[in-house]
Amino acid sequence: MEAIRNFCIIAHIDHGKSTLADRMLEITGTVEKREMKHQLLDSMDLEREKGITIKLQPVQMAWRNHTLNLIDTPGHVDFSYEVSRSLAAVEGAILVVDAAQGIQAQTLANVYLALEANLTIIPVLNKIDLPAADPERVSREVANLIGCEPNEILRISAKDGTGVEELLDKLVEEIPPPKGDQTKPLRALVFDSVYDEYRGVILYVRVVDGSLKKGDSLKMIFSGQNTLAIDVGHFAPSMIADSEIPCGQIGYICTNLKSIAEARVGDTVTSEKNAAQTPLDGYKKIKPYVYAGFFPVSGEDYPALKDALEKLTLNDASLQYEPETSKVLGFGFRLGFLGLLHLEIVKERLEREFNLQLVITNPSVDYQVKTTNNESVEVKSASDLPDVSRILEISEPWINGEIIVPSTYLGSIIQLINSVRGVQKNLSYIEKELALVSFEAPLANVLTDFYDDLKSISSGYGSFNYDLSGYKAEDLVRVDILVGGEMVDSLSYITHRSEALAAGRKITEKLKEVIPRQLFEISLQAAIGGKVIAREDVKAMGKNVTAKLYGGDVSRKNKLLDKQKKGKKRMKKIGKVDIPAEAFMVLLKKD
Repeated sequence: MEAIRNFCIIAHIDHGKSTLADRMLEITGTVEKREMKHQLLDSMDLEREKGITIKLQPVQMAWRNHTLNLIDTPGHVDFSYEVSRSLAAVEGAILVVDAAQGIQAQTLANVYLALEANLTIIPVLNKIDLPAADPERVSREVANLIGCEPNEILRISAKDGTGVEELLDKLVEEIPPPKGDQTKPLRALVFDSVYDEYRGVILYVRVVDGSLKKGDSLKMIFSGQNTLAIDVGHFAPSMIADSEIPCGQIGYICTNLKSIAEARVGDTVTSEKNAAQTPLDGYKKIKPYVYAGFFPVSGEDYPALKDALEKLTLNDASLQYEPETSKVLGFGFRLGFLGLLHLEIVKERLEREFNLQLVITNPSVDYQVKTTNNESVEVKSASDLPDVSRILEISEPWINGEIIVPSTYLGSIIQLINSVRGVQKNLSYIEKELALVSFEAPLANVLTDFYDDLKSISSGYGSFNYDLSGYKAEDLVRVDILVGGEMVDSLSYITHRSEALAAGRKITEKLKEVIPRQLFEISLQAAIGGKVIAREDVKAMGKNVTAKLYGGDVSRKNKLLDKQKKGKKRMKKIGKVDIPAEAFMVLLKKD
């Protein structure tokens, strides 16, 4: 165990984590040069296309008679649960900071997570070969943040490999070996799990006490399930079979678990015969921030969607779902996410990996409703809201946000915070030119366009991180959307009374663009209770019924026009409006 080092790489999105992992694999000889490719550990097509890490990925390397276990982690705020899971399985973290951009909001958040987990942090400046790099300034920023000397911070270029060997040596020196007792009963932490079409459920584990051999009978402490270690091994970065996973090591177990629900992330694996009594700490239950309805385009695909979600939740522990029905869309599921990027990734994965065609309703947050008989009800969509006469108050989730931005943009940023009903709490300076703005704001208002607006106002230099602070009672109302006089429950939403009129106008204007014209006029209305607050009309398709007339008295023309008028009136009563799938996405983005 003295020769084992377990560590992960943490950084803000796009600061070079995956590139650094690539160089480490190359320098340690784990992957041959001919097999080397950019972003090697990002195995998903989506990760390569978007240039971001979505899933944590472990890999084992050998360096100067030591075994190094690296877990590559995501950098985006929506995947911070993946980061916290990998931190629990290691003893050290490399903090990578871009030498041009400096400290960003997610850098701060990841440092706090690593300090909470009592990890040894090794600070590293990356991209020193860039013309825009300013290592002196960024070194001072990092030194102020974690309390070290600027000259202790390693300067590397992950792209061309400068300084990576020194970093590997520093890892061996500074990160402590794993603590554990080989003589105690087996205890292994499940930090991730995947579903393989051919091998079934595979658990990614960190062995804390004892050791785990191929063929062992195992027990999951929390779920109480018994299973068999059909195959065990390590990652290099593909799965390599071994006879056992020794104490302190990271590896995988192929199990014979039949149900996906039996393999939960955060569970403790122990031996069936000589079982450990106390489980490992595991992970705190994650609470989704954003909810959206996912419905199959064809009702026949409902079982396939259910099966796909089961497999995906095994691979993505922060995803939650429950069945939902809609008058317009039929049977589907309400999914909970950690943010809009998370929603987009899950949608893409369901469509690509499981060949599903989906309709997604407007994303919303969850609300807490206090009723007149003092009950507290959690509401995840506007259609679940109790009758207005029974509601005492509605509370919405608020966030504590942090924006890091050059001080020249401060005025515009504070205006942006005010525009989303936010309250500025604190203003401090990391460096002379770099400000940290702390604020509170309603989560629903920062979900859709806040990040885009922040980037455009700050010319791309601003960065944003947030976490949930609690619920506040506000003057919230339910806005219903009526298409042709009929309420469409999937388009209803909850908003603050002061913002209801503008939002109602915006959604009816957008719907007018996406709902196809019929032979009769369609009214689009936004209403609070019985009061209509916004209206647009989709004009009827015109047909010249008098075109066949070639003369005669004007009464013939009027007779035909009256007949057409009556026909349109009758059609308006019985005609049904087909609402296209894109109509349900109108609130997702401004554009």
